Amino acid sequence: MGLDGVTGATEEQVRRDDRAHVFHSWSAQGLIDPLPIADALGSYFTDYSGKRYLDFSSQLVNVNIGYQHPKLVAAIQEQAGRLTTISPAFANDARSEAARLITELAPGDLTKVFFTNGGAEASENALRMARLHTGRHKVMAAYRSYHGATAGAIAMTGDPRRWASEPGMPGIVRYWGPYPYRSAFHAETEQEEGVRALQHLRDLVMVEGPATIAAIILETVVGTNGVLVPPPGYLQGVRDLCDEFGIVMIADEVMAGFGRCGEWFAVDHWGVAPDLITFAKGVNSGYVPLGGVIISERIAATFDQRPFPGGLTYSGHPLACASAVASINIFKEEGIVEHARDLGEDVIGPGLRDLADRHPSVGEVRGLGVFWALELVRDRHTREPLVPFNAAGADAAPMNDFAAACKQRGLWPFIHFNRTHVVPPCTTSADEVREGLAILDEALDVADGFYTGADA
Repeated sequence: MGLDGVTGATEEQVRRDDRAHVFHSWSAQGLIDPLPIADALGSYFTDYSGKRYLDFSSQLVNVNIGYQHPKLVAAIQEQAGRLTTISPAFANDARSEAARLITELAPGDLTKVFFTNGGAEASENALRMARLHTGRHKVMAAYRSYHGATAGAIAMTGDPRRWASEPGMPGIVRYWGPYPYRSAFHAETEQEEGVRALQHLRDLVMVEGPATIAAIILETVVGTNGVLVPPPGYLQGVRDLCDEFGIVMIADEVMAGFGRCGEWFAVDHWGVAPDLITFAKGVNSGYVPLGGVIISERIAATFDQRPFPGGLTYSGHPLACASAVASINIFKEEGIVEHARDLGEDVIGPGLRDLADRHPSVGEVRGLGVFWALELVRDRHTREPLVPFNAAGADAAPMNDFAAACKQRGLWPFIHFNRTHVVPPCTTSADEVREGLAILDEALDVADGFYTGADA
């Protein structure tokens, strides 16, 4: 596809029709001007002027395999020529093979898959499974989390995107997860943070009543809300707490799974097997909408003789499942998970720490695999964020200026509140990462201009 797009429209026509007819998510419609994109390849996408951007966002942290992987495109084309769609009530080879491959990668006894169209629907159905399996109604969900924008998923979400949907679904109990840099527990070490976060969770379980709690849901590595890597022992502690009280442990791996953290699933870093895993995004890099819930044998058995009261017209869509099969096989053949792990250890992590040494506005570097964050601050000693929590308008100007500096230089960043995340496709080369880090180095001069600490 050339710079005139699939319809032959010009950039001006695309902009005009977008403004007239497309209603965009999470946006005030009159205040945005979306950039028309003509095509993409590998780790780059290109606008209609021919300007190419190195994608350090993987769009919405989902294009793990990169753009237009030829084998993945071919698999979708082959499936479209053979069978484009079939109801979930039938068995289908693409669906069965995708489920088999996914469960073979999953930890523990997670041996079945309920397919959805994306991560929010996966969260909804995992919630439903946990409640029906336990006969309980409460779900413990963390602040600084995102689980989707449908009714149940947004109620479980712990960031400001849920506010407009409140009052939401009843039964959600909030807790603080570990975040050593901004500890809610006044911890001074990572180990102390993990211990105190677990005690906090245990105390909440006690006062809420264990017999009322169906599930504890968490992002294995918190995504949009900070790339928060759990301290050693924390996930095992949650697993032990759930086992003690008969609570379902749900790991949201929509963003963290399928190579993003340098493992097939992020939980593999800590050797923990949840009861349910939600996935989407990286399972097929968004080439066709797909998500799902991977289910333990114990929970699946609940529905052996009892119907599961949930379903989707496009559950296990053949085109989507064929793309998942192809993607998983490509990951294996090309060593993409291992490549992602090496990028984090050898290139991204050292490169970001080097930037932190040179730029006072970098308060902390954290991450693993191709899942990293720079937390930007006005003062390293007080840790005052570069912009306030949930900043908008003039308050958000420092981060907007930083993002504009990246884009001007040909890097597309992922920013949220006072952080920039470094989340390129898992297939990005070491040289491409270094190209992006060099642009970040220049753009961070803009952030440094807002620094007010004594060591400025």
